[in-house]
Amino acid sequence: MLEVIGTDAGGLAGLVPPSLALVRAAQLLLAPARLLAELEPWWRAEQAAGRISAGSPCPQLLASDRPELIFGAVEQALAAGRPAVLLASGDPLWFGIGRLLLQRLPAAQLRFHPAPSSLQLAFARLGRPWQDASWISLHGRDPEPLATALQKRPSALAVLTDPSRGGPEEVRRILAASGLEAAYAFWLCERLGHPAERVQRLAPGAPLPLDCDPLHLVLLIAEPPAPVTPASLPLFGLDDGLFLQHDDRPGLMTKREVRIQLLADLELPEAGVLWDIGAGVGSVGLEALRLRPGLKLWALEARGGSAALIAANAQRLGVEPAGISEGRAPEALAQLPDPDRVLIGGGGRERAAVLAAVLQRLRPGGVVVIPLATLEALAELRPPLERAGCAVAVAQLQAWRGAPLAGGTRLAPLNPVLVLKGRLPAAAD
Repeated sequence: MLEVIGTDAGGLAGLVPPSLALVRAAQLLLAPARLLAELEPWWRAEQAAGRISAGSPCPQLLASDRPELIFGAVEQALAAGRPAVLLASGDPLWFGIGRLLLQRLPAAQLRFHPAPSSLQLAFARLGRPWQDASWISLHGRDPEPLATALQKRPSALAVLTDPSRGGPEEVRRILAASGLEAAYAFWLCERLGHPAERVQRLAPGAPLPLDCDPLHLVLLIAEPPAPVTPASLPLFGLDDGLFLQHDDRPGLMTKREVRIQLLADLELPEAGVLWDIGAGVGSVGLEALRLRPGLKLWALEARGGSAALIAANAQRLGVEPAGISEGRAPEALAQLPDPDRVLIGGGGRERAAVLAAVLQRLRPGGVVVIPLATLEALAELRPPLERAGCAVAVAQLQAWRGAPLAGGTRLAPLNPVLVLKGRLPAAAD
C-alpha cells in the first residue's frame, strides 16, 4: 500500500499523529524537493528520541517532483511489501499528484490522507464561508478562462496562479482588462500553513511583494465598489465594476462594449422620454442620462430589490431618473408616459408582447433598440417592427478584451450580441 499523505506548507510539523506514524514506519519515502532536505534530519531526530527503533535503517528517499521517475521504485516497494509513503501538498486529489498515481497504479494499492487544500486554508484565514466560491487554475494554461469566469462576476474566485507565467501580476492585468478592479478585493495568500505564511490584501496599483513565494494563490472577493465622485467619471463607457450589483446575480448587467453600442443606436435626443425595460442594474439608462440630462428616464425591472439598486447606482453616477419601477412588462408599461426612445433588455417569452405594447405607444420618429442573444429571437421580433412601418436595422456586436499571454496579449472574446433596431416614421408636417 502506498500511503499518500497531504501536508500544508509547514511540512512534517503539520502532520497529525496517525500520519506521522506512517512516515516513521516507511521504508520508501517520497516527497517534493522542498520537503526532502528535512526528511533525513527529522528521521534521525525521531530515532534519537526513541520514536523510531534504534536499529531501523533510514528509508530510501526520493524526490517526487517528476512523478514519471518514481513509479519504478514505488512498484518495486509495493511488490516486495515494503511500507511506502508519499508526501504531497494539500489534498493530493485536488490538482495534486493523486490523478497521476491513479493513472499508473491500481486504486486498491493507494490510500489518500488529505490535508486541508490551499483553497480551504485561504478562506479560513479570511474567515469567509466558501461554499459559494469558484476556482480556476492557470498552471500551464492560457489565461482566457479567467477572463471568461470574471464575466460571470462570481462572488468569490480562487485563482491558482502559475509563477512561471506571471503569477499574481497576470491575475491583476486580467482583472484590470475586465474593468473589475473596483469590484473585487485582491488577496495574495503565500505559504499557507507554514509558520512564515503571509496573507495580505493589495490595493489596485500597489506593488506586489518582491519576495512573493512560489507557493501562493490569489483570492478575488466581490465587494461593493467604493464611493465615487460623479464628476470624476468618464462621460460614458463606464467600467463594469463601477456599478453596484445584485449579490446573488452579480453578472446580470450589460457589458461596457455593448452599452456603448446601444447608447449610439438609441440616437438619444436632448429631451423626451426614454423607457429602459428590463433595466437590470440600470447601467444603460443611467449612462444615457449622463449624456442627455434633459431626458426623462423610466426604468422598469421585474426583479425584486431592483428599484433600490438602480436608485443607488443613479446616485453614484450623479443622475436622477424620472421613475424606477419593479414590475413586469407589458402590464407595468401602462403607467408610463409615451416614449420617444425604448430599450428592451432581458429575455423571456413575453418579449413579443412587450414589443407590441411598445409599438402602440412609441411616438412618431421614435426608436426602439433590442439586444438579443439568439437568431430565433431576431426572427421572432423583426417582423413586428416591419409590419409597424419601422425602418429596421440589424447588427451583430462582437468584442474582445485583451488578456496577458506569455509576455504578450491575446484577445478574450465576450459573448456576441445581436442588436435589432426599429425607427418609426416621423409625424407628417
